[in-house]
Amino acid sequence: MAEPEFTARGVRIGRRLRSLTRAGQVRISDGRLELLTSHGTEIDSAPVQAVRASRPWFAPEDRALADLNGHRYLLTLGDHDPAPGEPGPPAARRFIEAVRRASGRGA
Repeated sequence: MAEPEFTARGVRIGRRLRSLTRAGQVRISDGRLELLTSHGTEIDSAPVQAVRASRPWFAPEDRALADLNGHRYLLTLGDHDPAPGEPGPPAARRFIEAVRRASGRGA
C-alpha cells in the first residue's frame, strides 16, 4: 500500500446540520478520498476524480466542502497548518489543493 498523499485527523465531518463525527479522518490514498470516523469506520469514499472540493462562502477558513457520491460533506479542519510534530488537522486550503493535485486538475 502506498503512502497516503494527504491525511488529516481530528476533523469534524458533517452532512447538512448533522454531525457524523467530531474527530474523524480524511485520507487521500491510491487515487481515492476516504472519510473515516474516529474508530476508522468508513463514512464514504470515492475516486478523487469524482470528488469536488471547495471552500464554502461566508465560512471560517477552517471549513471545506467535499462532494462525493451525491452527498455534500462539511469538513472542519484546522485554520492553519500545525507546526511539525504538533497534533491537529492541516488547513482546509491544503486539503482542497491535495484533492485537485491528486485528481490531475492542478494546484
